[in-house]
Amino acid sequence: MNVDEAVGRALASLGVRTVFGVVGSGNFHVTNALVAGGARFVAARHEGGAATMADAYARMSGEVGVVTVHQGPGLTNMITGLAEAAKSRTPLLVLAGEVTSRLSNFWVDQAALAEAVGAVPLRIASAETAVADAVAAYRTAREERRAVLLNLPLDVQAQQVGEGFDPGAGGSAKPQEPGSASDDRADALTGPARLPDDGSLDRLAEAVAAAERPVFVAGRGARHARRELEALGERAGALLATSAVARGLFKGSPWDLDVSGGFATPLAAELIRDADLIVGWGCALNMWTMRHGALIGPSATVVQVDIDATAIGAHRSVDFGVAGDVAGCATAVKEKLPGQRGGYRNDALAARLEAGRRWQDVAYRDESGEGRIDPRTLTIRLDELLPAERIVSVDSGNFMGYPAMFLDVPDEFGFCFTQSFQSIGLGLATAIGAALARPDRLPVAALGDGGALMGVAELETVVRLGLPMVVVVYDDEAYGAEVHHFHGAPHGTVTFPPVDIASIGRGFGCAAVTVRSAADLDAVREWVDGPRDLPLLIHAKVTRERGSWWLEEAFRGH
Repeated sequence: MNVDEAVGRALASLGVRTVFGVVGSGNFHVTNALVAGGARFVAARHEGGAATMADAYARMSGEVGVVTVHQGPGLTNMITGLAEAAKSRTPLLVLAGEVTSRLSNFWVDQAALAEAVGAVPLRIASAETAVADAVAAYRTAREERRAVLLNLPLDVQAQQVGEGFDPGAGGSAKPQEPGSASDDRADALTGPARLPDDGSLDRLAEAVAAAERPVFVAGRGARHARRELEALGERAGALLATSAVARGLFKGSPWDLDVSGGFATPLAAELIRDADLIVGWGCALNMWTMRHGALIGPSATVVQVDIDATAIGAHRSVDFGVAGDVAGCATAVKEKLPGQRGGYRNDALAARLEAGRRWQDVAYRDESGEGRIDPRTLTIRLDELLPAERIVSVDSGNFMGYPAMFLDVPDEFGFCFTQSFQSIGLGLATAIGAALARPDRLPVAALGDGGALMGVAELETVVRLGLPMVVVVYDDEAYGAEVHHFHGAPHGTVTFPPVDIASIGRGFGCAAVTVRSAADLDAVREWVDGPRDLPLLIHAKVTRERGSWWLEEAFRGH
């Protein structure tokens, strides 16, 4: 057996169930070996799409995302997706063919490329170490929650492993179930709870006990700890919020504020700003989550709990940090509290939250007209029309706050937000990976016109896979973020003539509708009530006179 086949079969034995990629000569045999070992191969139309699909699949499944690409251009094509995964601390394993001669047109310094975007470069060194090298790369991705590039030199791939090769020699790793893992910078690593022994837990317990208005903000590093955080919140009288990437974690709790930061409702922002204690649990507390610090009151104590000690204080100064597992630390603090506290919770506040927790509850003036629909009106109506069991994936751009906040999600595995690198064009591929991880839910891809056209090749993948996806394109015929950022400047470089995106969708094999008013959304109801045998593309011609509320907030920090 050659090295390429041995590597593929060893990874399959470790629990790799789904692989994304574009196959060329340098990754042909290793990909086929993965398939022979029981993995499903999902062919993308572009390597960048493949990387983002694998990233989203990992976030929503709890498994390591695996992507396979050709040497040289196969890797360079996927660099943006790899950068997003690396910045998000997604457990991702990239298998890439590699030439070792600088005379080859395919040669680039692949290890340097990986390091440049924050990924971990590793290599299959020899036939003798091939299986061990592959196992080490997989375990680095899984246990350290890192994006890993495993280079497979072509000459080594062609060598034979020993006759005694055991394809299961790498051991086994049962794939994790959704909800058992997280994938953020502030993440709960596999293994038993890790608690600090430096007295910081006692200090946190004292701060919680003394707080009159505590707020907990959970990030993706807390997705495994809802039960523990809610129990501590009940004891402490804390209100519960999340970063955008962990949206839905506290869904159903009467004390859920939903998202903290630029997406926060006016009521949530008010309550967070008035807190006297803010605890970030597996959450970076970065400029987005804290509105450049505007959500932190002048007398508030700020604490950060994170499994990674280097993450504490990385984005903002905190009063102190607790380096440990979120679930374990929350339980330990609860046990240290002297008794039940009312804290921030009372009947009057519960009534306010019930009436004003959602953006749908915030009054606005509908600006639809002249052939364009207000994105708020559009999204609220879609929220009413689409089944509640959904998984929403959102691209980047001026429009992104509308689907991110006006489309409700059932839990933290109903929202996939590949936004750490803030690249547009990743949304459709994100939705594909999320859909394959959670086939029990209706996949919804929310895109701007710029991102939709940038990633349009993957519409063929949606159709080919038979995904019953709803693709919503918020079309303002521009890169809207730049239009609304550079007021008074010429916008010819960032505005475009109209494009019939609905016809493009039909060309790929989608059902499609153009929406200019709320009445046009009757076609969506018909699709929902029908067989859903084709994906539905909704080409929404949205109003464009003003920037979105969250973008105005974000630009205050620039």
